[in-house]
Amino acid sequence: MQLVITADTHVPKRARDLPPQLWAAIDAADVVLHAGDWVDVSLLDALAARARRLVAVHGNNDGPELRARLPEVARVELDGLRVAVVHETGPKTRREERCAARFPDRDLLVFGHSHIPWDSVAAPGGLRLLNPGSPTDRRAQPYPTWLSARVVAGRLDQVELHRLPPR
Repeated sequence: MQLVITADTHVPKRARDLPPQLWAAIDAADVVLHAGDWVDVSLLDALAARARRLVAVHGNNDGPELRARLPEVARVELDGLRVAVVHETGPKTRREERCAARFPDRDLLVFGHSHIPWDSVAAPGGLRLLNPGSPTDRRAQPYPTWLSARVVAGRLDQVELHRLPPR
């Protein structure tokens, strides 16, 4: 099962659209995970129309229309992998500990908000935390980014951070 993981797209405020490389990956993916901060419902509609399956949440920059359609937290099982998606996890200090306590029954937590790519594992339970960064608003990062991964028999595999050309 091929995953595309993105967040903090901020369309159309930070970009007119998603980068073509990301759209191509979305078209090829089995599941797209979006960790919030869409900004406008038109991107949600476009992504929902193109993605085979979309698992998404709203973020702090999303207004009432997006909040009415998207949860704050999404929980799904993908080929045996127990996944949660949320926008905010709080400060980076003690993030793993907080998230492991909040999501003890999950194998993977996808989050956004910071626009900073993140990949760590919370001990002792092994919760994997992934933040794809942002494909449209890199802030202080050298590149806009997004993630891809595979799920094989309930395990996360081949996690790859994709760097886009700086805008």
